[in-house]
Amino acid sequence: MSPAQHLVIASPEPAALTAAIAALEPAAGAAVVAWIEPSEAVHLTVSGPVEAVAGLLAQLPVDWSTRAPQPCGLLVADMDSTIIGCECLDELADYAGVKDAVSAITERAMAGELDFEGALRARVAMLRGLPLSALSACYRERVRLNPGAETFVRTMAARGAICALVSGGFTAFTGKVADAAGFQLDRANRLLDDGTALTGQVAEPILGRAAKLAALRELAAAGSIAADRTLAIGDGANDLDMIEAAGLGIAYRAKPVVAARAAAQIEHGGLETALFFQGIGRASFWRG
Repeated sequence: MSPAQHLVIASPEPAALTAAIAALEPAAGAAVVAWIEPSEAVHLTVSGPVEAVAGLLAQLPVDWSTRAPQPCGLLVADMDSTIIGCECLDELADYAGVKDAVSAITERAMAGELDFEGALRARVAMLRGLPLSALSACYRERVRLNPGAETFVRTMAARGAICALVSGGFTAFTGKVADAAGFQLDRANRLLDDGTALTGQVAEPILGRAAKLAALRELAAAGSIAADRTLAIGDGANDLDMIEAAGLGIAYRAKPVVAARAAAQIEHGGLETALFFQGIGRASFWRG
């Protein structure tokens, strides 16, 4: 007989969680281990086939993790469409009057259909001549933290975790987003300029898929953090390697190529759900 597997399910709707438990019990032999947060998140064990569990979860309005809940000592997070609710490059393109063309490339790159580095260079080239004032205007007018982002990051930091924002986006935004959300460090690409406007180029080497994975490994080693105590979260194909390598890899509102391979998914709740996946209830959340 195969050993029981762990499962954490969460939902902002208590009725959905109750229905999910009822559906999982007969199909997968689910049993409640502990409530992480009453009516919001529960730790289960399941004895049925993985296929049955995965099939059911795909049909239920719940978020889930297939890892036993335990706190993580390292968080590596994507920025665009993960910690914040937009793609900064697409928004900059709007100021340059080329948003439709840039967004189309972004969508294909995040879906894994295009080489990230080449797609980034092509999109940045369309921003040539954009005044530097557009960068600050874009941050001020377009960039907002996603629900639960600050609670998620600051709670982990308060518990001693290293929290890093590692983005294929740009340093013009990551520093400000890191400060707003509570990250201790950030890494990203650098847009080149001539002192008044963007040149349409990005500094080399480009931080992409491989660099995100390298950052996860480097920061874990530097902090003597075991691989199973690392957390990576993102939404696009350039996040996939770090998500698969992390002890807790979370697909957040992710592209299908990422969602299909991640061991945890958030589609319904806010980013604080990632705390539930670690066994952390609301009583331990950071409260500004």
